[in-house]
Amino acid sequence: MRGGYTPRHALITKVNVTPIIDVALVLVIILLVTAPLLSVADLPVNLPQAQTRESEDERNLSITLSSTGDLALDDELLAREALAPALRDRLAMKENENILVVVRADSDAPYSVVRELLEEARASGARRIAIATRQRTEGIR
Repeated sequence: MRGGYTPRHALITKVNVTPIIDVALVLVIILLVTAPLLSVADLPVNLPQAQTRESEDERNLSITLSSTGDLALDDELLAREALAPALRDRLAMKENENILVVVRADSDAPYSVVRELLEEARASGARRIAIATRQRTEGIR
């Protein structure tokens, strides 16, 4: 007697979604990693170290000062004299009423300039001001 017919190569009738899910997860991870970097200027800044770190998850305005004296407000490069009007305009927006203004200054930048930036932010109407620092890594001094 002959047994039933069994084909050697069974047809694949289902769609394999595993590669699609893998690609989607990789894209989500790339988006999560690059999104915070989009609102920060591309000036090289060596931030000073600090013991604590907070306010990173909330929306803020970033004033960046490089060691060469270049300035940026969020991702927009500005001249020194254009910073106050641009900051005043941003702080005048309704959604930026109680926004945190973060000064990101290179550790080699003169502290007198950092102090002037803090004073200028306060004079422009900033209610909350912070200085960005690098978080200290455990065991490294």
